Amino acid sequence: MIDYDIVNSTVRPKEKVVDEYSVWVNTDIAETSDGWEYHMVQYSKDEYIKLMDEANQKAQADLEYIAMMTEVELE
Repeated sequence: MIDYDIVNSTVRPKEKVVDEYSVWVNTDIAETSDGWEYHMVQYSKDEYIKLMDEANQKAQADLEYIAMMTEVELE
């Protein structure tokens, strides 16, 4: 991962760009008087896949917990 921190551009960036080797993630996109300012992070494709897998596992665990708590409350 390479964190480019805050960058500026004259064109509005896409939130996510995938090229041959990387996934570029742009967040906190804001229009300025000179164009656009945003936070840019570059991930290798393997890093990004791992990051998304971890997020999916956490979301699954959260859903299982909610389902379990709902069952307990219904009984």
